[in-house]
Amino acid sequence: MDLHGKVALVTGGAVRVGKAIALALAEAGADIAFSYNSSVDAAIVTAAEIEAKGRHAFHYQADVGQVAQVTALVDATVARFGRLDVLVNSASLWRKTPLADLDEAAWDQVTNIILKGAAFSAKAAAPHLSAHGEGAIVNIVDLSAFVPFPNFVAHSVGKAGLLNLTYALAMEMAPAVRVNAIAPGPVLPPPDYSPKQIEATARRTLLERWGTAEDVAQAVVFLAQADYITGVVIEVDGGEHLAWRKR
Repeated sequence: MDLHGKVALVTGGAVRVGKAIALALAEAGADIAFSYNSSVDAAIVTAAEIEAKGRHAFHYQADVGQVAQVTALVDATVARFGRLDVLVNSASLWRKTPLADLDEAAWDQVTNIILKGAAFSAKAAAPHLSAHGEGAIVNIVDLSAFVPFPNFVAHSVGKAGLLNLTYALAMEMAPAVRVNAIAPGPVLPPPDYSPKQIEATARRTLLERWGTAEDVAQAVVFLAQADYITGVVIEVDGGEHLAWRKR
């Protein structure tokens, strides 16, 4: 798919990896819609950076864990731009949920944002993505889709579900819409990481270093453009998915 003149929607696109994805898609020629939950100031800045690249930007407040809100997000995007060609499900919530402390509210909040939001954004977007015969969805998972993170039960289950959703949607939405996933590794440290944790994380990769949000963003652009790839996951993790086998 040539992204020039196309429209991409990035959930969670105001900050961190989601922002890098939105900017990279704009650099490739797409107009960008993106959602944010509470980061309104960051959303304004991101929209300005997109427009500085000569593309149109549209930011929309939504809790993507709520079906009505994610459906409204897709509808508002199409109302603004008249079409939708690429959907990136990037919105997530990094929250510890060890089993001993797990409650229903925490489970629902984490898994709704990661998994339910992606499923229903895809459903709402499907007729628009298929309208021109070359739509694309890219879901953002992580290593916990394969190897659960300790004390992150809900997050790990949500990401594993999102990976399986990728495969299910690739089958259901073919041939008009391609559906793939990216599994980032260490690209942006959580805000509470210490220097010691950052160094230890780097050592867990084969390349022994952190990547960048832009590494993930470029992989998303590649999958949006790659017309003969569907139903795959690309690990952008410096080999972290293999490095654990060496320990």
